[in-house]
Amino acid sequence: MSAILWSALVAIGTMLLLYFEQTALLYILATLGVTAILVIVAASDLARGEKPLNVPAQADDSAAIGSGIVSTYGTNKP
Repeated sequence: MSAILWSALVAIGTMLLLYFEQTALLYILATLGVTAILVIVAASDLARGEKPLNVPAQADDSAAIGSGIVSTYGTNKP
């Protein structure tokens, strides 16, 4: 409910600034808003949410396919 109220207040404020032709003030407020969002994203710890997996790396045979080398991946060697 509070998010809807904040959105409505911002929308009304924006319309009032446009109506009274205060576009310079609107430009400054928009720039400060985008800067605040960028600072929040930069300060957030995104790596903390990822859990490292102990999964071994899968073999990649794309180099053999691209160069015409016969693949040895998956063959049983005696």
